[in-house]
Parts: sequence; structure tokens; C-alpha cells
Amino acid sequence: MIEVSTPGKLFIAGEYAVVEPGHPAIIVAVDQFVTVTLETAENVGSIQSAQFSSLPVRWTRRNNELVLDIRENPFHYVLAAIRLTEKYAQEQHKELSFYHLKVTSELDNSNGRKYGLGSSGAVTVATVKALSLFYSLELNEEEIFKLSALAHLEVQGNGSCGDIAASCYGGWIAFSTFDHQWVNEQAQKQTLTTLLQTTWPKLMIQPLTVPKKLRLLIGWTGSPASTSDLVDQVNQSKEVQEIAYQRFLDDSKTCVETMITGFTSENISLIQAQIRKNRKLLQQLTSITGVTIETPALKKLCNLAQTYGGAAKSSGAGGGDCGIVLFKQKSGILPLMSSWEKEGITPLPLHVYFYGKKEKNESKR
Repeated sequence: MIEVSTPGKLFIAGEYAVVEPGHPAIIVAVDQFVTVTLETAENVGSIQSAQFSSLPVRWTRRNNELVLDIRENPFHYVLAAIRLTEKYAQEQHKELSFYHLKVTSELDNSNGRKYGLGSSGAVTVATVKALSLFYSLELNEEEIFKLSALAHLEVQGNGSCGDIAASCYGGWIAFSTFDHQWVNEQAQKQTLTTLLQTTWPKLMIQPLTVPKKLRLLIGWTGSPASTSDLVDQVNQSKEVQEIAYQRFLDDSKTCVETMITGFTSENISLIQAQIRKNRKLLQQLTSITGVTIETPALKKLCNLAQTYGGAAKSSGAGGGDCGIVLFKQKSGILPLMSSWEKEGITPLPLHVYFYGKKEKNESKR
């Protein structure tokens, strides 16, 4: 039996801008996992997931028509990952076989409430990794990322694939997405084998060294959000305010690049200053697009963190889910956690996850 576990993720900075090629974000992998197991089968295979089968299927209306959002159904990511990995396997002259694939997840709880930890990205990467082992494909990290990104975009159509990178590489990373149009065009012309070996324009995945005294705390507001839906809303609104949106992109790029400098120089104060700046930039994006990123609960989470000396902001798409706080020491963390709990905000006992080791972030009591 083959068993593969991949971590979830949290965005630290650079959200929304990161969907544009060449605009960086900082992301961490966290120690909540999606696990995929594969067992050889005869004549017929199966896909099973106790968690995912009970998830509600999201739908909305467009022009008075009911529309199902397949991007919220993890099975579509599993199927896309299988299709592309097996296509690659055939290019390597591997004979396709049958198997039972089982998914277990710590990233969504049993009633379908999401923590915003990137479950669709993690399940895509876990499926690609498991099939890579099953077919003895010997894929490296970058090739796993590229296959997973192709599968993810086939289903979701938008997004940066930063969650894919975090699940592939682990730890803290600086990431900027690739030129999606170029990759889609090349995918029509090249074999997968060639495409995986080709340099993708604007793609950056850079592991970061973390200052020893930096502490990360994560709070969950209990209000799950749909990343793909929120990104859609921003995309629809940005064209109306094109000049202001371009200014947001430029400012976000400068902010995150400065934050990366803070990591390389181990300057926690500089990192914190850019976290606070990035929060303001996301508030400006709300003014530009009308899309609520920092909900009242996230605002309370961040403002409380400020009073205890932390630098805080929403994480990921916002609209609910998680907020993150960076401290330069342990003091202030436990009092903040108590204050959060009084306001109905749940401190999540998560640690930054590195493949081969685990770094504590002091969010556990």
C-alpha cells in the first residue's frame, strides 16, 4: 500500500495580487494534512473519502439559472490529478493499472466547515505524489508542482496555485505564479514530459529562512469562505477601477519584496511593518472592488492582536476563515489567545510544517 500525506497552507502576505504572474506572496505549510492511500486493485478501481462525500455541494444562480460550483468538490481535483498524472505515465511508457484510492483530510471538519487551509490544493498534490510512487515516475518537487498546478487549473480556472507550492515544498516560501496563458498554450502544443521540463515564465518558488524569534499565531473566525468565488468577484470588479487596481498590484509587490528582504536579513520588525502595510492594501482593495475581504470578525481578530504587540491581517481570500499574527517574542501570545476566545475566535493549534521536520510556532499552549 502507498500512503502520502501533504500539508495545508496559510497565506502570510500578497493575497489577490499573487493571482497576477510575477507578483509575489509569502505562504507557509501547516501541519494539518490530506492523506491519500493507494492499493492495487483487479479490473475495477475506486475512489473513497468519508469527509468529502459528506461535504455540501455549493451552488449559486446566474441569470436565474442554478449553477453548481465544481471547484468546491474535491473529487474533481482528484480526477483531474489522476487524468494528468496517468497521461504523463503513459508518455513514460508505463502500463496503466487499477487501484483503490482513499482520501482522508484534516483540513475540513466533518460538517463541511472549511478552515481555509487549502484542501483542494493539498488533495491534488497528494494524489499526484501517490500516483508518482504507484507508477515509479520519480518526479521531483518542481515536476509535482507543475502537474498539480495543471490539474488544479483544469478544475478551478483561476487562482495562483500558491497552495499547491506550499503543499509540495513545505515550510515558508516566497512564491509568484506563472504566466497561465503561456502554459495553457504550450499544453496544447507539447507533451506533458516536455512541458514539465520547460521553464515556466514568471514562476518563482523560493524557500525562506525564518528568523529564530519570529512567532506565528493563527486564529479562526468560524466563517468559511470560498476562495474561487471571492477571486471571481475581484476579477469582475478590477476592470472598472483599472488604474487603482494596478496601483494595488505595484504596492503589493513592493510590500512583499520588502518582507522577503526582512526574512533574508532576519529583521522581524521589518517583516511586521510589511504585514501591517499589506493589511491596509487589502482594505484598499475592498474599496476598489467592493469585495469584503476583512470581515468584522477578522477586523476584531487583527485589532486585538495589535494591542498585544502583534502584526496581524487576514489570511488568504479573507471573507472569513483565518487571520494570522506575527510576534517577535512569546510575550503577548497567551493573553491574545484568551482575548480571542472571549470574542468567539478560535486559536488554531497549528505548526509550520517542513518535510522531514516540524517547527513550533507557539500557537499551542
